[in-house]
Amino acid sequence: MASEAHAETLALREQFDTAGQQKDASTLGMWIFLITEIMFFGGMFLAYTVYRSAYPHIFAVASSSLNVYIGAANTVVLLCSSFTMVLAVRAAQLGRRNGIILFLILTLLLGLVFLGVKAYEWNVKFEEHHVPGASFHFEELPPEAQGHAQLFFSLYFAMTGLHALHMVIGAGILGTLLYFAKKGRYSAEYMTPVDVAGLYWHFVDIIWIFLFPLLYLIDRHLK
Repeated sequence: MASEAHAETLALREQFDTAGQQKDASTLGMWIFLITEIMFFGGMFLAYTVYRSAYPHIFAVASSSLNVYIGAANTVVLLCSSFTMVLAVRAAQLGRRNGIILFLILTLLLGLVFLGVKAYEWNVKFEEHHVPGASFHFEELPPEAQGHAQLFFSLYFAMTGLHALHMVIGAGILGTLLYFAKKGRYSAEYMTPVDVAGLYWHFVDIIWIFLFPLLYLIDRHLK
């Protein structure tokens, strides 16, 4: 108990009076950050919705070129990573160092699997010339619709690319947590970084829960 109290004291920043105050401030800061992220992604969702409403048939045909089975599998991977993150936070609450390390590793591995699958999807799109630019060509649509098809894929790469960037950042955070967890920094008395990182990871997963149906499923019957 003395060592845990010592670790908590070392983790306490000078601007805070107590560990509880520091945890509340950290959690509030993360929620404020996530609200700004919601507004950021919300703008992209709005742009997608507006253009999909303007060109429903073209967006449906372009959407049908995405591999829905791979997208669904990646969704399952992210849901599993959210579960392992919950277990990591729970292990931290109970002061189980080995449990924290195990579940952080599993969460990180699942996140890397997601990124690997997404890289495979992007590579397929490059090979099919579905990347917006001079070499873009979408055989399923006539020449006059190529520009609007590029619009769909521009949004696809922008939205999934930004989501992947957040995943990479999350992987870096998990790696940092693992480093300190192995050093025994976290305990039942001090587990704020694990808890706050869990909020970020769940947010990134939730964003994908919206991206998957928007990009892969909606209006496929109109193609």
